[in-house]
Amino acid sequence: MATRIAVMGATGYTALELLKLLVRHPHAEIVALTTRQEGRPHVSEVHPELRGRLDLHLQTLDVNWLADNAEFVFSCLPHAASAECVKPLVDRGVKVVDFSADYRLQDVETYEKWYGVNHVDPDRLGNVAYGLPEIFRQQIVGAGLVANPGCYPTSAILPLVPLVKHGIIAAKDVIVDSKSGVTGAGRTPKLPFHYPECNESIKAYGVGTHRHAPEIAQFLTMRDLAAEVIFTPHLVPMNRGILSTCYATPIGENTAADAMQVLEQCYASEPFIRVIGQLPETRAVRNTNFVDLHVAQSGERLVVLSCLDNLIKGASGAAVQNFNLMCGYEETTALL
Repeated sequence: MATRIAVMGATGYTALELLKLLVRHPHAEIVALTTRQEGRPHVSEVHPELRGRLDLHLQTLDVNWLADNAEFVFSCLPHAASAECVKPLVDRGVKVVDFSADYRLQDVETYEKWYGVNHVDPDRLGNVAYGLPEIFRQQIVGAGLVANPGCYPTSAILPLVPLVKHGIIAAKDVIVDSKSGVTGAGRTPKLPFHYPECNESIKAYGVGTHRHAPEIAQFLTMRDLAAEVIFTPHLVPMNRGILSTCYATPIGENTAADAMQVLEQCYASEPFIRVIGQLPETRAVRNTNFVDLHVAQSGERLVVLSCLDNLIKGASGAAVQNFNLMCGYEETTALL
């Protein structure tokens, strides 16, 4: 029997990728798509790729209507706006995967410091499953609300957490240097992402101020030792993909080979993690839910590399993976 699904904020890139996955999911029945735009455009007008595959008109967001008609909601709304809608849905027993940052951080003070707004559902912070099944599967299975990770944090947390946990690297002085395609900025037009502005160019942004830094650091904090992470994202002129190069200090005599062995052991049974014997590249994971990992040695430092598709494993693919676990479906359904 299929699960009745609604998507809030269905006009963006991540929503499109989500819908492309859901229309081929044998247990998904899409019953509603919402938008904050005026009118009721057909989904094919907003996402031409779905022409002939999904016959729905987008509708104005009505949380009460969704709670009455959907069993599961994916929220692709921005932070603050998302929690306002997610809270009443979860309160009424609707299961939700939230794409925003509203439930990713563990405490209210950190959230309000980095996002500059008062949280409308503060009591849930710290009690919501973080949607990385490879690390938090037990908390996700059967959960009523899951915080879908950020795309950059996914690329850093997956390789670094096992290495910190197993004492291969120190949680201090970690440098995460990430490059992302332009779709990571979303579909709403903004001057820095206009084609003539970003083509044939690469630039750093959010240096020392990017909101994903505390999201990465909170999961590298082990044994009561606070993690220290320098996170610098870069915009590169391609549509999709993230490559993260993480620089870490090994503990004791640990080498890149030791780190590779830990990653191979930790992720041996994970269907979407590939620990590879060469330097990762974004084209190898494009349009997939895979993450490619590798560790190299550079002097006294370990260089931990990962790459993924920011719209799939960095967003919508992870959301479907979480949906499968929350609803009791095979985890890889619609993703392989």
